[in-house]
Parts: sequence; C-alpha cells; structure tokens
Amino acid sequence: MINKKQVHKVAQLARLEMTEEEEEQITAQMSSILEYFQQLSELDTEDVPPTTRAIDVSNVTRQDELRPYPNREAILQEAPDPDGDFFRVPKILSEE
Repeated sequence: MINKKQVHKVAQLARLEMTEEEEEQITAQMSSILEYFQQLSELDTEDVPPTTRAIDVSNVTRQDELRPYPNREAILQEAPDPDGDFFRVPKILSEE
C-alpha cells in the first residue's frame, strides 16, 4: 500500500530524521494500518449511526457547593499583589 519512498518523503516534509531501518519499520507498520482501513471501508455502515465513542461515557462529578472560606485574611496575605479585599491579577486583555 505504501512504499519506502513515500515514507521517506513524508519524513522529510515533517523534518524527521530516520535511519534506513526505521524507514523500513514505519513502511511495514503504515502498510498494515492502511490495509486495516481498507478492510474497514468494505463494511456496510449505511444503517450505523455516527458515534464518537464505542461505549457510553459519562462524567461523574459532584454538585458545586458554595462555602465561604473561614480565614479570608490568610488567603489575601499569600497573594503576591493584594488590592484591599481583592486579588490583583495581570491584565490579559487589551482595551482594543
């Protein structure tokens, strides 16, 4: 499916240095991968809905609970540049 010359060209375009042995190994691996994709393309997927995962995954998260910190002054003392009851942070957005 893919030959050593093609692998060499892609390696050059990607600025990768490869030895002869690495090029041969990558050629064999890439050919194997492309052959597998060829097998997959032969499957009839007309009635299969598109998915992003093979299995359902859900995030297990806890509910956020607002709780005041008991020692606010201690936190503000640790700030590198406090401004009264607030934290001063570097400006990240321009006024443009």
